[in-house]
Amino acid sequence: MNADWAGLAMWEDKLLVLKCRHGNREAMGRIYLKYKDYLLTLARGLLGETAAAEDVVHDVFVRFAESATTFRLTGSLKGYLATCTANLARDQIRARVRRAEGPERSDWDGKDVGNPEAQAVATEQRIQLQQALTQLPYEQREAVLLHLKAEMKFKDIAQLRGVTLSTTHGRYRYGLDKLRSLLDSEVHP
Repeated sequence: MNADWAGLAMWEDKLLVLKCRHGNREAMGRIYLKYKDYLLTLARGLLGETAAAEDVVHDVFVRFAESATTFRLTGSLKGYLATCTANLARDQIRARVRRAEGPERSDWDGKDVGNPEAQAVATEQRIQLQQALTQLPYEQREAVLLHLKAEMKFKDIAQLRGVTLSTTHGRYRYGLDKLRSLLDSEVHP
């Protein structure tokens, strides 16, 4: 996305938030439609399960709607919603651990591609990537997905998690290295 479009998107978000603050339901609906697929993809990447991801995204929008009248946008709405999604996903993983459940295998559905053969290949690749992601330690998976999928800057991820910038870089780098290793072992057993 070029700088002009990014700037327009940010202004649109500020306007939508302002309208939400004044009770405009259409503005809340526009925010939901604009970001729900993006947040669902992010949550699925963090949690490895569609149902749990849907619950997280639902909770993000419910909490956002509840705070709309007092919410003040100081940065990117996309980044704010991604941060909320990551926080709730982390809470859900903590709850799983407390219940002594392991992360479930992914049922991540992708978008359709042209022909059935290409769709089958794309689906297999998505499954392999999702399975590899679930094998990463959560901190590494979170750093990789927040940077690549949520397009957050490393300094913002570090601030969000209360760690140093070098720790965030390390988590990201180790996460990518482990992903490469896991995916290479799938291709060259």
